Parts: sequence; C-alpha cells; structure tokens
Amino acid sequence: MNIRPLGDRVVIKVLESEETTKSGIVLPGSAKEKPQMAEVLAVGPGGMVDGKEVKMEIKVGDKVIYSKYAGTEVKLDDNEYIIVRQSDILAVVE
Repeated sequence: MNIRPLGDRVVIKVLESEETTKSGIVLPGSAKEKPQMAEVLAVGPGGMVDGKEVKMEIKVGDKVIYSKYAGTEVKLDDNEYIIVRQSDILAVVE
C-alpha cells in the first residue's frame, strides 16, 4: 500500500537517531531527544492551497529537517511515517 499526499503535504520517514553520545555513553530511550531529520518518501502536487499558489520545492529522496511537533504520525504496514505540510519543513540537508 502506498501513501499519496494531497495538496502541499509531504510524507516523511524519520531517520534513526544516535543511541550513544560522541564520548560513547549509551543513552536510555527516555533520554533520547525526538529526531528532527527525515527522508522524503512522497510529495503532494502543490497547486492552490488555502487560496494561495504553492510550488513544491521538496522532492522524493531529500533529507530534511522538520519542525519538532509538526505533522501527523501514521502507522502503515508496521512502518511509521509522518505527514507534514511543506511549510513545516525547515531545511534540506545536502
């Protein structure tokens, strides 16, 4: 099953964060910060959204940084995804 986002929405999959610090200390699950870096899996068509023309600047395969509390978490076929608006994406990591 595939997810096809509508409008200016983007489907992302969170990249796993480091479980140890640079000095080698292993972090328990409760001490880990929620990661904000993800890979783009699907991009909506853009177009007219809320009465404004939206051009999609993100493409599939981009690694992005998104707002900490943005989007809707979705679980599909034992995989977890987040659906966010393009405006919730802060930067593309090159």
